[in-house]
This record gives sequence, structure tokens and C-alpha cells, in this order.
Amino acid sequence: MVATVKPQYLNIFRRFTLLLVPGLFTLATSLTLVSCTQESQKAQTQSPASNASDTQTSGIKTKLLRMGYQQAGDLVRITQVLEKRLEPLGIKVEWAQFAQGPQLMEAMNVGKIDLGSVGETPPIFAQAAGAQIAYVVGRRRTQNSGKSSAIAVPPDSPIKSVKDIKGQKVVFQKASASHYFILRALEDVGLKYSDIQVVSIPNVEAASAFLEGKIPVWVTGDPHLARAQKLGKAKILRTAQGLDSPGGYYIAAKQFAIDNPELLRIVIEEIDKIERWAEANSKETAKLILPHQKLPPDVMDLVISRRTYGLRAISPDLIKEQQRIADYFYKNGLLPKPLNVQEAMLTPEQYAAITPPTISQK
Repeated sequence: MVATVKPQYLNIFRRFTLLLVPGLFTLATSLTLVSCTQESQKAQTQSPASNASDTQTSGIKTKLLRMGYQQAGDLVRITQVLEKRLEPLGIKVEWAQFAQGPQLMEAMNVGKIDLGSVGETPPIFAQAAGAQIAYVVGRRRTQNSGKSSAIAVPPDSPIKSVKDIKGQKVVFQKASASHYFILRALEDVGLKYSDIQVVSIPNVEAASAFLEGKIPVWVTGDPHLARAQKLGKAKILRTAQGLDSPGGYYIAAKQFAIDNPELLRIVIEEIDKIERWAEANSKETAKLILPHQKLPPDVMDLVISRRTYGLRAISPDLIKEQQRIADYFYKNGLLPKPLNVQEAMLTPEQYAAITPPTISQK
């Protein structure tokens, strides 16, 4: 199913956010709205079967679920597990692709999508800009967490460590997970944010320039990082492994979450189920994703090998972790005022309604 986005809505939101939180968002790259293909329908038969009958629909007020996903791809979209589960309930699924998390959050704020997956940073900046959002469920942290993000330089660069990037132009997307990563990496070596020259460019736009040696320091993630590594074009200064991040989240428009608890329970259950299957079946997962990513098989294998799968419930401890991230951005002068992330949370009763019992607490 294909939807269109009117550019003026995004332009209005950008002007608003730039006035409220200067420099938090860069101009969003174009959105690619995609429909499910016959090929992904075929791929669905290779994924675990889901229960297609749900009788409790009182917590569902919509007939359309608008999902946002990022350029790195989405196994949930490819396998169509949501479509299979929701079609018997008369609910259609529409997918919209975004360059990175900040662009996805912009679209949610202007009412163009209902639910999407982002890192720990985009919802903080979106809430600071006035977006009415809700944290729905978190992502598990595993031994792979952080492996797919890195601070990279060209292989012949004289820069040998993170400490050597002082005074350099450092490219990343502001308000993305890379923003927190670079802040923490700088702090670890005794540097400040003001010690680097920040250039905010989405990964999808910066990738070619980095491969051509035109970017001195790049903070990025898979699949762009994996591609650069396999081409021998990247020297890794450090990865985000071991970084004190709570990880990513699925974020929803707040009113949508309040109105559709039963729908969210089904969606969370299906996402966790297909991701746990993928974690145990890496080769089959690579075969499913490869046709949609247009990446060489060796690059795809590297991406899959360090991806983190599965969800974890929103808990008081997780809320504290996310609050710590918000406080960190404020301490570093990147938020105009303190932010209370609790205001973007649901009530314990609402979380109990949307969280399947199979979802991990860690």
C-alpha cells in the first residue's frame, strides 16, 4: 500500500523545531514509501507461522497501521508477519522508509506514521521539540550491542585514535544515535563536543563521500559501515560496543498508543517472534534480506553477524536509563532545558495492556 507525504508538512515542522531547539534536526532526506512486494510475500512462508485469529479487538480503533523503518531495512516488513496477523482483523499495514531516526520522528510528529524503530537519541530530541510520542517497547541488549556502529576514518588517515580527532570535521546525523555515541567517545578520551567540527549529514548521503576519501571522520552504522569495511575503505577507531546506552526503541504517536493497546500487543508480539527466529537462523535471515538490501553477500553476512534482535519491556529501570541520556544531552548544552522522559511514557496499566508476557524484561 502506498501513501504520499506532502512536503509542506515537513517544512512547517522543521521551522518549528529549528526555532525551539536550534541545530537539533537537519533537513530530512526524501522519504521512500514502499508497498509490500510479491517477493516478500513468498519470503513470508519461510518465517515462523503466526496465529492469525485474534478475537479481542476492543483495544483497536484503527483500520490502518502506518509503520516507519530506516534505510538499513526491516525484517518485519520483508517477512510480512504483521500483514498476516492483522489482515483477518481488517487492518492494513503501510510502510514508509526514512534515512535515519530523526527523519522518522519528524514524520511521526506531523501525523504521517504511527509506529517506528529508532535509537535512544531521536525520541529525546523529538520530545524536546514538542512531539507527542510514547515509548512502546525497548530493544534487547546483547553481546552484539554496539558492534554495528563505529567512528571510522579512511584507511590511510594519520588519525590513529579518537583523541586524534580534535579539531577535525566529524560527520554524523545530529539527533541520531551517533550523536550520543560521539559525545561519550569524546568524553572517554578527555575531549569536549566543542573540540570537533560537527557536520550533520545523514548516513545515506555521507556514504559515497566517505568511500571517496572526502570525509575525515565518520560516525556511522550498518549497512554503510559494513560496506565500507568490506571495500577496505574504513579504519575503525572504536565501536559503540560497551557504550552505556539503553539501546533502541519502538516509538508510537502517543494518542495512537492510547487508542490501540490490543493492536500494539499483537505488533510487539510478532516483531519479537520474528526477530528471535532471525537470531537463531542467521543464514536464512540473510537470504531473506539480501534481495531487498542490494548488498554483496559478504557485506550482508557481516551486517547479520552483529545485529541485535528481540525486544524488552519498558520498565522503571529502563526509564531511568533513558532519563540519564536526556540529562547528558542537557549537561552538554544540546537541549535548551531539562527534559522529563516520563512525560513520553505510558502508565503501568497501559504498558501491561500492550506488552505480551513473552517479552523479556532485560
